[in-house]
Amino acid sequence: MIVQELGWDEDVDADLRDDIMDSIDAEMIDDPLEAVDAVILWWREEDGDVADGLVDAMTDLAEAGPIWLFTPKVGRPGFISAASIAEGVTVAGLTLTKTASVAPDWQATKVLRPKGSRR
Repeated sequence: MIVQELGWDEDVDADLRDDIMDSIDAEMIDDPLEAVDAVILWWREEDGDVADGLVDAMTDLAEAGPIWLFTPKVGRPGFISAASIAEGVTVAGLTLTKTASVAPDWQATKVLRPKGSRR
């Protein structure tokens, strides 16, 4: 499985990153040479518009691949409201499927292309 990581910075959860790499038995990559199976997108309020980040994340993503949008939890620096995330997902033409707590300071939202859509 090839997983692209975007938006890495010093504030990401190192244990979560290690768990992801252990589960895929590989390093995550920055600049892929081929389509990737999934994208991990770390996104904070100061990173700008969520829709722009999601559109950029689709560039190298395989047709059925998910984007895992990691955002800071409520009360953490860089927090993004659920409404802003939902709006960004809709504007990017994607579908929000579920959100889960994945680390002490981060939550993950699984985002997919709508069924039957093309890049």
